[in-house]
Amino acid sequence: MNIRSASLTDLGFVKDIVYETIQTIYSRYYPKGAVNFFLSHHCEANIETDIISQNVFVLEIEAVPIGTVTIKEFEICRLFVLPQYQGKGYGGVLLNFAERVIANKYTKIRLDASLPAKEIYLRRGYKEIESHSILTENGDYLFYDIMEKSIFISNSKINYNGKIFIPKVNSENSEVDEETMFQYHQSSNILWAEYAGGEVIRGHLIGTVSDNGVLDFHYQHMNEKGQIRIGQCRSTPHVLENGKLELHEEWQWLNGDKSVGSSILIER
Repeated sequence: MNIRSASLTDLGFVKDIVYETIQTIYSRYYPKGAVNFFLSHHCEANIETDIISQNVFVLEIEAVPIGTVTIKEFEICRLFVLPQYQGKGYGGVLLNFAERVIANKYTKIRLDASLPAKEIYLRRGYKEIESHSILTENGDYLFYDIMEKSIFISNSKINYNGKIFIPKVNSENSEVDEETMFQYHQSSNILWAEYAGGEVIRGHLIGTVSDNGVLDFHYQHMNEKGQIRIGQCRSTPHVLENGKLELHEEWQWLNGDKSVGSSILIER
């Protein structure tokens, strides 16, 4: 799995991802006039302009583009994953990536939420700030919301020792849930933790902490089926308004189906 900046040679791939997703998924939620509006709004010329501005990124699996996201200052735009790859955590990986890029410079993140994605954004802490409707062809209406999430950048170095986290959002292929509790420990730049609850009987992780608080670690646990699962994860901290931490994680199983996923953990 790789996320890279898009070049003009990717224009056709990005357009195909956008159009196939809109035509396949959005037609389940919107009337024809609204779907055609989306297609027009994300036309090839607009995508090309954003690529030239170096705002477009592509998610690849084994060198095959399967998803894309556009980042304009503190706004996340045009986040799409091909329908056949949805439900496998790739959308969350792209969203985590975009949030991490924005959080390096800004204290808030904004996006336009379509009907298929609004519930996902609500679970990730976004709040609706405006609602809009657009009259399209055939008298059809397009409804969407503008949503925002605040990111508070801490000037102090994060120490995870003694902190407890519980999952808030998970990909479908995750084996942790709101009943799983993570107890973190830290000495210098070494991090380790125990976790258990839900489907997990007992688990451990060990890794490192960078100067900006980003965690890189490997984890292993035994689930209720008696299976030992192993994986790797990168976890990026966000400081909330109340001073608590929220960890945005991108992970991959190293055994079993070796699928990727994303999670958000919140400090208790």
